[in-house]
Amino acid sequence: MHILIIEDDLRVAELIQRGLQEQGFEPVLAYDGLFGKKLALQNDYDLIITDIILPKINGLDLCKEIRKSKPDTPIILLTALGTTDDKIEGFDAGADDYLVKPFEMRELLVRIRALLKRYSKTTTNTTGNNLKYDGLEMNLHTKIVKRSGFEISLTPKEFNLLMYMMQNPERVLSRTEIAEKVWDTHFDTGTNFIDVYINYLRKKIEKNFEKKLIHTKSGMGFILKAE
Repeated sequence: MHILIIEDDLRVAELIQRGLQEQGFEPVLAYDGLFGKKLALQNDYDLIITDIILPKINGLDLCKEIRKSKPDTPIILLTALGTTDDKIEGFDAGADDYLVKPFEMRELLVRIRALLKRYSKTTTNTTGNNLKYDGLEMNLHTKIVKRSGFEISLTPKEFNLLMYMMQNPERVLSRTEIAEKVWDTHFDTGTNFIDVYINYLRKKIEKNFEKKLIHTKSGMGFILKAE
């Protein structure tokens, strides 16, 4: 497994490099966003780890650029910025996971393995699939979402959240289940990630439509159901 590490802190970069090498991975280092972008676009990596605060190109802009050409490469953001808004900004830029510094190497390894496993399953099982529910359509190849023929623009995380809900229609999904299945992680109970993204989805897929599809079940979670 080839992993690209984009980190301007030499100590942190080499620490991650050694930790990955000990686990049998083949890490490559880049110390600024511009060189990281060049490597990411010219080569195929199984996973990319990037800091947010980088010289030349910051990690958020870098993530957006990589996503345009490498939509199926998992990306983990590293940063000292750990507020809910910071994390949402990272996810909206196209990141799959978000790790706040300082972190333990074993936690990073767990996140890496979870992402590699999820992307492997996605590649195997979703080829050629289309999801449909009550006028809502999702093409897993083109990433195009439509409702009653009208195209809806979603961020990567909004897309993944809606995909999971469309794969599990008319079933109450708890916040814990959504966090585990969509983000591959457990969020602190004090965060409101799930509620924020549910609201984002509602505004986009229910705008100009009388029938509501995403409903809140008080104390339990959320459900995709035509009512």
